[in-house]
Amino acid sequence: MPQEAHALDELRVDGAPPSDAPLNHVWNQCVGAGRANEALRADWQAHFREAVDVLGVRFVRFHGLFHDDMFVYRATYGGGFAPPEVLPEPQITFSYVDMVFDAILGAGARPFVELGFMPRELATQTETLFWWKAHCSPPTDMAEWVRLVSETVRHWIERYGLDEVRKWRFEVWNEPNLVPHFWTGTRTEYFALYEATAHALKAIDPQLKVGGPSTSVFVPDSRYAGETYDRAAEFATGQAPDPDALDWQPVWVRELIDYCAERDLPVDFLSTHLYPTDYAADGTGSRSKAIHRHVDATEQDLRLMQELIAASPYPDAELHISEWSSSPSSRDRTHDTLFAATYITRAFLKGAALADSISYWTFTDIFEEGGAGLGPFHGGFGFVNEQGIHKPTFHAVAMLNRLGDRVVHQDAQGIITRSSDDGRVSAVFLNYPAEMGTRGVEQHDSYAAARAYKEIGTARRVRHTVAGIEPGTVFQVELLDWEHGNAAEAWHQMGEPVNLTRAQTVELKAIADDLRRWTVPVPESGVLEIDIDLPAWAVASVARLAPRPSLVPRP
Repeated sequence: MPQEAHALDELRVDGAPPSDAPLNHVWNQCVGAGRANEALRADWQAHFREAVDVLGVRFVRFHGLFHDDMFVYRATYGGGFAPPEVLPEPQITFSYVDMVFDAILGAGARPFVELGFMPRELATQTETLFWWKAHCSPPTDMAEWVRLVSETVRHWIERYGLDEVRKWRFEVWNEPNLVPHFWTGTRTEYFALYEATAHALKAIDPQLKVGGPSTSVFVPDSRYAGETYDRAAEFATGQAPDPDALDWQPVWVRELIDYCAERDLPVDFLSTHLYPTDYAADGTGSRSKAIHRHVDATEQDLRLMQELIAASPYPDAELHISEWSSSPSSRDRTHDTLFAATYITRAFLKGAALADSISYWTFTDIFEEGGAGLGPFHGGFGFVNEQGIHKPTFHAVAMLNRLGDRVVHQDAQGIITRSSDDGRVSAVFLNYPAEMGTRGVEQHDSYAAARAYKEIGTARRVRHTVAGIEPGTVFQVELLDWEHGNAAEAWHQMGEPVNLTRAQTVELKAIADDLRRWTVPVPESGVLEIDIDLPAWAVASVARLAPRPSLVPRP
């Protein structure tokens, strides 16, 4: 097959020589999921295989690896009788963990390992979070925690090979700043957990990659400045007349760097979560009146993180945003909409050069922190809902996945790229309405409220010429807008049924995938003419026409 673009120096974009910067696909390096036990479900695994095949996902991260429902750390025989028979010494078993990790690797991806939470028998406090009663405390015995981590990692090396496990990332805990939810101890107790865990990993193999602190959100005040959370500082910030003018800073990142540098501890990567809000967890939508930051808050925070890493004793540390979304609520109805798709496309493109991964939280609505969702479009984080119906965010990331690895042209309307291996040209464009100003999309607890963004914005015309393309190449334009690929709106027009019939599910799946598509052939001149009218909030892809991956989950 002839190369689409003869050579980079033959390309011309709007008559000018192209740029040639690298493009890191931060949007699919890693995605999030709820907890390990959910990955035992057949529908979760089907959604994940589709995410790998269609969205290009490479890693997945989730909570609850060591939670009791994975049966890793066992101090009793179990059997359902009380009192349970106590074992002579605690046993560590991996049957459920093996099922999950085999499925991930079998799908063609890898785990981004979050080490947590605490098994009940090792927890100083129990049943602290979620309906599934996560134990989020320091261990009663640090040596036993180290044994648990060490035996687990050695098991993975034996099962999958050292070369494979060296490609993984090991993140110590999740959001320990959220006391008393994800962590019931102090900041120093978390640092001690990091220290013991990092030593344990490096004792197994110095090339294993460890990092943290996995803290959540930037804040503009002192609420996380001490050993425990200061609620009064948060509420004082909420009265600020211009929140975007405040000095937003990461949580516990500098402190972890200092702690590790003083003790000569490894930091292979820094991880944090960049929800564009001043709060980090909201299962019910009750925080909808809290601060929502400006549309480019993620880019701003990433630049600050890059500056911090460059000036630190760990200048080569990777940066992984191990959770990110337009809000931290699994009941934010905006997640189901076209508006979220446009927002995340814009943010991913602006942040692509600033991180090693930006892990969207989450790839599926099979997510049980607050229990199963109430209805098919309940504001879950996922790219797909519980029935596997594709949300607009799914199609946006599929479009981004078609991009090449070199930037040919980029502006506020989108990006044109080239693949370094075969010269293939592809593009993504978007219309985030100018009428939004600096506003980001905010959290809404009803679909009727979320759909009000439809009234904001006007159409925008995108026009480019790309010269130097193989004549006869056929490109497909794919358009996601209010009228195409908008399953949540179709559900709204059905009357928002809580329980779908089989026929309604089939109908909504068809609507979800019914994007507007047309082809553009390249004439003998070798000039691709891009001319697209983008309605407000639309996202469009231009890519060489080829057989498209099936959007139907494999059995």
